[in-house]
Amino acid sequence: MHVMRWLTSKIIGLFLGETQSRRANTMSKEREAGTFEGGYSTKSRQFESDYNAATQMLKLRIDERFPDSYYARLSSDRNSSYDYGQDRALAIDTISTAIAMALRGGASVEQAAAAGAASVRI
Repeated sequence: MHVMRWLTSKIIGLFLGETQSRRANTMSKEREAGTFEGGYSTKSRQFESDYNAATQMLKLRIDERFPDSYYARLSSDRNSSYDYGQDRALAIDTISTAIAMALRGGASVEQAAAAGAASVRI
C-alpha cells in the first residue's frame, strides 16, 4: 500500500515538475526578450509613476522652503551667505522616504505627497 502511494506521488510529481519547469523556462525567455508582464512588473511601474507624480506635486513647495544655493543668492529675502544645500538634501531624503513608505502602504498619490510634506513641515 505504501509503495503504491509512493509510486503515485512520484508519477504526479514528475508530470507537475515538468509542467512547472516548462512554465519557468517560458517566463525566463520572455523576461530576457523583455516581453514578460507579470504582476510585479506592473506594480513596479505603477509605483514609479505614482512616486514621480507625488514628487512633482511637492517640487514647488520644496523649492520655496529649501532653495538651492544659486536661487538663494538671487533672492533678496534669503541669507545669501548661508548654504541651503545640506538642508535641501536632507529634506529631499526625508520626503522621498515618506512618499515611498506611504505608497508602499497603499496610499494614493495625493496622500503620499501630503505625507512627504508633513515629514518636513512644508
